[in-house]
Amino acid sequence: MTETASEGRARPGLEVRSIDYVPLNERHGKLWHLGPLWFMSNAQIATLAVGVLGVTTGGNLIWSLLAVLLGVLTGTFFMAAHSAQGPQLGLPQMIQSRPQFGYMGALLVWLFAYLQYAGFNIFNTLLAADAMHATVHGSTKLWLVVGTAVALVAAVAGYDFIHRMERGLAYGFLVIFGILSVIVFTLHYPAGSFDLGHFVLAPFLLQYSVVAGYQISWAIYVSDYSRYLPPDVTVRKTFWWTYGGSGLGAVWIMFIGSALAAWAGDSFDTISALQDSGDEFFNGFGAIILIFSALGLISVTALNMYGGSLTLISASDSFKRVQPTLRVRVVTISLTAAISLVGALLSTKSFLDNFENFLLLVLYLFIPWTAVNLVDYFLVRRGHYAIEEIFNPHGIYGRWGWRGISAYLVGFAAMVPFFSTGIYSGPVAEAAKGADFSLFVGLPVSGVLYWVLCRNIDIEAETELADRERDELEYEAAHHRRPEHGPDAS
Repeated sequence: MTETASEGRARPGLEVRSIDYVPLNERHGKLWHLGPLWFMSNAQIATLAVGVLGVTTGGNLIWSLLAVLLGVLTGTFFMAAHSAQGPQLGLPQMIQSRPQFGYMGALLVWLFAYLQYAGFNIFNTLLAADAMHATVHGSTKLWLVVGTAVALVAAVAGYDFIHRMERGLAYGFLVIFGILSVIVFTLHYPAGSFDLGHFVLAPFLLQYSVVAGYQISWAIYVSDYSRYLPPDVTVRKTFWWTYGGSGLGAVWIMFIGSALAAWAGDSFDTISALQDSGDEFFNGFGAIILIFSALGLISVTALNMYGGSLTLISASDSFKRVQPTLRVRVVTISLTAAISLVGALLSTKSFLDNFENFLLLVLYLFIPWTAVNLVDYFLVRRGHYAIEEIFNPHGIYGRWGWRGISAYLVGFAAMVPFFSTGIYSGPVAEAAKGADFSLFVGLPVSGVLYWVLCRNIDIEAETELADRERDELEYEAAHHRRPEHGPDAS
């Protein structure tokens, strides 16, 4: 659903646009809406599960809290920098990869992005179903279906509905989790929980890495939810509203996760710990927390379906020109929902073990991409793109962006010796007793290499082309037409 714009004009009804450029006459919304959107996206119990890993792998509470804080400060910086691209370009996030990786080359990162959407939705819906089963009871599989169906409807409704939904949930979170936070302060923790002298490097770096990776994982679709804003909101303000909302939500809920893991000890379970701690206030308050948490998880599942749809449309467009319509959105969102639901129904393994490995995989796959994308936007092209050329397979960005692909692959390869997961540990990580330094390697290697490889790009010519095509771009987009380019064009 859409709302009347404070700036520009929004079309009534279900959202139609997907990967196409949003013209200036349709830009609308308020900048501050990004704050509650990204606050609530993080303020849910899948995020809470991210904050427990430092404690559950042998660290004490105080060092886990510090690792969470540092991880949020680091990862949210990159995520918010991507958000700032949305109003300036009027495009969803992943289609912006074409200038760096090429018209076909961007399929590399789109595949990883789509797997991320499906993976997060499996975890989210499993947690939501467990929360409803623990409170309302009924079949877990039935709740999986119900939660997926509700998220699908929200994703189809689109951009403005999702913004309003997250703003509404944010008010409820402030009340319910505000009370829970007071409860957490009154709990009794094991001896040594706040001993700064008890520092263990491996769990500290694990907690830091998964938190940073979790925050960076939002980067692949963060500008999807800022692209309808007018460009005069500025890069700086867009960055800070996103950074503040996402960072506050992450720190708050991850701190609660770390505290509950320390309090519960070896018997820690995400659902049980939330319910038991809530019941410390009054019997039944734990159930209220879980039901509200399930709603939060369903809302985030809707965000993932929406972003997954845009990624799937982007990938399809690389092979055959896609005309953005409501039907295309409904089909791709439904397919994304079906894949996630089947994955959740077939899931049998331990949630926390899978979640830890999944978060690290996300970190490894998207660290080189985020470095390439941000260096391109802020240092190489400085926000100036010929947007019509992004949809032209024979345009200036080429079919295969060798610079971006090379920087990505070299950066990823440089990270491999530093990987530390339950599945594989590189030689450097083994020598460091499980400590994971890959984040500190992948970012500079990919970013610096891409910047060096781009030194001979004629940015001035690209900017002049963008200026010449601007009026046509606005006209075609306002009439819901794509520029006359496509894979089958001569």
